[in-house]
Amino acid sequence: MVITTDGTEIIANMPAKVFTDMIKKAGTLNLDLKTKEARDWMRKEAGKTKVNPISNIMKTSTDRFRTTPYPGHLYMFYYDPKHKNTLPYYDQYPLIFPIEMYKDRFLGLNMHYLPYELRGQLMDLLFETRNNNKMNESTKLKLSYQIVKSISDVPLFKPTIKMYLKSHVRSRMVWVDPKEWHFALFLPTQKFQKASVSQVYADSREIIKG
Repeated sequence: MVITTDGTEIIANMPAKVFTDMIKKAGTLNLDLKTKEARDWMRKEAGKTKVNPISNIMKTSTDRFRTTPYPGHLYMFYYDPKHKNTLPYYDQYPLIFPIEMYKDRFLGLNMHYLPYELRGQLMDLLFETRNNNKMNESTKLKLSYQIVKSISDVPLFKPTIKMYLKSHVRSRMVWVDPKEWHFALFLPTQKFQKASVSQVYADSREIIKG
């Protein structure tokens, strides 16, 4: 917050309004954001959003911008695949939990590849791996490629595992606060290129069935 010489308050670097509005509304309802009740409420609120809010989110406050993603945190960014001409389709605005970092790329779970009901089921599983219940910047999922491999019998993971080249991330990464995870998860921010959402979800269901 910046105070001008005449005492006027100017709010700078505000997070994306779609998130701040949700947090304010939760406050008016006296919801404890650490509870399952609050998580269920956030999912329903996100489901009411009809317009894709990604442009608003990508203009979020600078304190949410990250240059390096870390495993177990949640990020949004703009991605332009190197081999987009040969890919059957891709998500232009991934919603990623990184699980493994390499020199020039990273492996992650892009939650957008699952239809909403399956996205919720996977998030419930992932949420059980969190390192604490604070739901602040210290909170993360305890994820690694070895952990994902060890639970490979859970087919929900399969459609979401994607590799991303760092040089083809075309925007600043937006870090999503853990208290907003369950809201961000259900926002209509996916933007698939070369295929419809329904086609992507149908393919993901087939992958899950094996």
